[in-house]
Amino acid sequence: AGMNIKDFAKKIAIHINDTHPAVAVAELMRILVDEQRMGWDEAWEITCETMAYTNHTIMPEALEKWPIDMFRPLLPRIYMIVEEINRRHIEEVRRRFPNDEQMVHELSIIEDGQVHMARLAIVGSHSVNGVAAIHTDILKKDTLKFFHRYYPTKFNNKTNGITHRRWLIGANPELTALIDETIGDAWQKAPDQLSHLNDHVTDKAFLAELSKIKRLRKVDLSDYIHAHGGILVDPDMIFDVQVKRIHSYKRQIMNILHIMYLYHELKTNKRFRIPPTARFFGGKAAPGYYIAKETIRLINAVADKVNNDKAVSDMLKVVFIENFGVSIGEIVYPAADISEQISTASKEASGTGNMKFMMNGAITLGTLDGANVEIRDAVGNDHCVIFGLKAEEVMNYYATGAYSAWDEYHTNEKVRTVMNQLVDGTYGDFRSLYDYLLHANDEFFILKDFNAYDNARIEVMRRFKDKDGWARTAAMNVAHAGRFSSDRTIDEYARDIWNIRPVIIS
Repeated sequence: AGMNIKDFAKKIAIHINDTHPAVAVAELMRILVDEQRMGWDEAWEITCETMAYTNHTIMPEALEKWPIDMFRPLLPRIYMIVEEINRRHIEEVRRRFPNDEQMVHELSIIEDGQVHMARLAIVGSHSVNGVAAIHTDILKKDTLKFFHRYYPTKFNNKTNGITHRRWLIGANPELTALIDETIGDAWQKAPDQLSHLNDHVTDKAFLAELSKIKRLRKVDLSDYIHAHGGILVDPDMIFDVQVKRIHSYKRQIMNILHIMYLYHELKTNKRFRIPPTARFFGGKAAPGYYIAKETIRLINAVADKVNNDKAVSDMLKVVFIENFGVSIGEIVYPAADISEQISTASKEASGTGNMKFMMNGAITLGTLDGANVEIRDAVGNDHCVIFGLKAEEVMNYYATGAYSAWDEYHTNEKVRTVMNQLVDGTYGDFRSLYDYLLHANDEFFILKDFNAYDNARIEVMRRFKDKDGWARTAAMNVAHAGRFSSDRTIDEYARDIWNIRPVIIS
């Protein structure tokens, strides 16, 4: 009320959260030019100062591109404005990079008959950020490298966070009470103060209480699973959990193939033993994502066979948690001993489930991807287990085409055994997944990382046998989880991007 429109950017910040709302750039220009009768240059300056863009993924399906033939009839005036934004933008690109048509091609908002929404968001914003240190680095060096070359000062990182009020205080009241009793309750409003738990990670009484609370949470999950699926899971088993959207790059396929390998060994090798383990999966699949649906079908087929085999039931259980969501997550995350974060390095922008597990004292078993990198940096290698190809190795394979899934299949007996079981009737017919991995050349390196994954699991099981060491690892994860609170994330957005300061309410 009464605000001078020229002060718009001083009073209002608009954040483009992934490419879905990127059309807001053109809509604000329409309002300023058409309705407020402002000149183009002044309107553009206000728009760019108002807008900021967060990129949440490098996966191409999320970097929206709309065909001009769809966009223009639906939004004729907006399309005209996008055209003019692009015309002026490309004029400036050509001025700064004369005779460099690759820069024009890579930076043009309208290209190949499509409107590139991420490009519109970048051009129309004063800030572009990724959501974990490695993700932002990949944006700058690879996915958006031409834009980074053009706008080197626009790019910054804001590592994701989770609300500790829901995922610790709400979901795990006994752990909250233990932390309050140990370091006081100031951490509830200042989560970075969880670091004071560092003074107690060797305190036997504290660790014993921490372990007791973990078992309570495992009983809660066991009860939920029994009530909703009829499966009996012993809470004294290791609870190993992968819950997230079902996607090939997140590699639930690698996880279930490994369970098939363990089951095969338990049935054929009398000397083979594993600590009693329950492997949990959960997550939704996009309706048209065939491989994701087939992955869920395989998990359930393996679960059906393993869980009904009395010969292994004291050593291995497999559970697919139906309809996984936030409310069920409040039962699942606090119950986990092992947090599966096994995406192909370079593909997961950040992840936040990894933080929810960590905050409740689970050990991360993962690749150096997304926020796993920062979790590893926080807790140290002694309190997580890292395996697999690094991001630069993955990108090198993509660049050179040197990877052969057939070679992995022919030279790796473990891989060959489980791959053959997809098509020999052991679990039904899963030629879909067999062909996807072999004939489509395993684009997310599931077979390549299989042995490294197996070795990492052997290491995590070795650590689990040391009960005192395991409890200390749980404590270290909780103690270093404060930096992954969304309070820190939002404070960084407010200070660095929106240019706002908190109001202290006494």
